Amino acid sequence: MRHPADWGPFWIRALSSDLCVSAFGGITNLLLEHKKSGQPGVYALFSNDHNDHGWLNALTNVATGMADEFVRERIEGTRSCLFDLQRLCSYGHFRLSDHMAVTRELLSGLGEAHSAFVTTLLQRAGVNARFVDLSGWRGARECTLPQRISRGLDGVDLETELPIVTGYAQCSEGLMQKYDRGYSEVTFCNIAAYTGATEAIIHKEFHLSSADPNLVGSTNVGKLGHTDYDVADQQLNMGIPTFSGKFPTRAEASNCIS
Repeated sequence: MRHPADWGPFWIRALSSDLCVSAFGGITNLLLEHKKSGQPGVYALFSNDHNDHGWLNALTNVATGMADEFVRERIEGTRSCLFDLQRLCSYGHFRLSDHMAVTRELLSGLGEAHSAFVTTLLQRAGVNARFVDLSGWRGARECTLPQRISRGLDGVDLETELPIVTGYAQCSEGLMQKYDRGYSEVTFCNIAAYTGATEAIIHKEFHLSSADPNLVGSTNVGKLGHTDYDVADQQLNMGIPTFSGKFPTRAEASNCIS
């Protein structure tokens, strides 16, 4: 697949015959905190909760931005998990701060799984798509990132199927502890290397542009051409995060990143 389709405000990474997706636009802001304004989401409200349970309302707001039984099961499971964690930390031997890194990963995985699951609606259009969930939801075994990817793609026929893979992958390395919200690029890169992709395309919400379309409007913005790895690296030096500053070089070394 040479050119990913523009499906709206979330990333699509074409990896040979794989699509690795992030959450829909705005969902991660609701789950964690707004990336630009800092407005608290579920994570920020939960970490600073003083018995007013503001995070509950925030989690409900996230649910309204999603749909179907798949989402309801995940939201209810997350709500129960956070309640149990609060009860546990009401005892003096446990500190909520010790569990916030894992909580952040749990919440991030919600948005990624929702996005990947919804995109399997491609099946209605006759596409042989398969939902591949790397988020570790209710998983009993701990594994490394390569193991998580290998198990997720095990049995997938890349010649006849189109895996829709979550950009977040739960693993022993703890992606968010190291990369925070740049974890999707890390998953993307490792899947590209694992599948031996000849080309890997990062599709952003907007390209290298003359201005931020979120500030001045898309009609007042002009694209400045294609981005390759070198241009993206220069953007990063200018404070424009095309992808994480800690983006690994496995895909670049394989000459498939574009």
